[in-house]
Amino acid sequence: MKHWLSAFRLRTLPLAVSSILVGSAMAAHVQKQSSYDLFSPAVLALALLTAVLLQILSNLANDLGDHQHGTDNKDRVGPQRAVQSGAIPVAAMKRAMTACGTLAFLSGCVLITVALGFSAITLVFLILGLLAIGAAVKYTFGKNPYGYAGLGDVSVFLFFGIVGVCGTFYLHARFFEWPLLLPAAGSGLLSAAVLNVNNMRDIMNDAASGKRTLVVRMGSTNAKVYHVALVIGGVLCLTSFILLANESAWHWTFLITLPAFFIHLKRVLSNTEPRLLDPQLKILALTTFLTAILFSLGLILA
Repeated sequence: MKHWLSAFRLRTLPLAVSSILVGSAMAAHVQKQSSYDLFSPAVLALALLTAVLLQILSNLANDLGDHQHGTDNKDRVGPQRAVQSGAIPVAAMKRAMTACGTLAFLSGCVLITVALGFSAITLVFLILGLLAIGAAVKYTFGKNPYGYAGLGDVSVFLFFGIVGVCGTFYLHARFFEWPLLLPAAGSGLLSAAVLNVNNMRDIMNDAASGKRTLVVRMGSTNAKVYHVALVIGGVLCLTSFILLANESAWHWTFLITLPAFFIHLKRVLSNTEPRLLDPQLKILALTTFLTAILFSLGLILA
């Protein structure tokens, strides 16, 4: 069981649910400002379950995919992977991926039906769900994985940001508001920054294995500039939304995490040995998750 728990990479789950929390908090916030009953606990629970299953599916596919492409080897930094170490056979991992993908699909179908019933927009969300499953699997698994072509950042920005926040809000409220794009972009940029730290840490091994991440393509120096832009851009998007709302001091609670972001950036910019960035991966992921929680609480308490 411990090998499976390791393959699930439970420490990645908080980041996976961050966009769900923000989108749901937005629905609760708008509900307080109107006479409409928007927020649904059932939608929140099902969205969280679906997001967790999709993240676990992505982690399992990544474990197997990086092994098959030779990226997980003796030179990689971080915990040894399950398939790489032989703890989980390839066939067993494929069965687990199928089971997890099926559960994610079923959970997503129930979520969409509970939220929207049977309508034209239901089909749109079903397609988005299938795309999310495909993105979870094809990041590093199979032929021509998009993560090996430097497109992982785009996928994370979309699914952990725009689709995650705006999609969750729509499932609650059944309508869309343009200001949602600011917290959605903020969530996406900060999540992409987490992936960027991971890729900066692995730059040497990825380059040697033919994994052409954005970091490999642009080099360490430019990757640091890009990283600063992601983090500061994410915080500015959240701040811009609060400036538009500007209703309560509670809205600014998320700024408590600013010192942690600045300390993180300082350590990334001063880094000269990619392997030593490993602790910063966990720090940024937790800081991003805490920011999402505080941002959401600020919306609810305002």
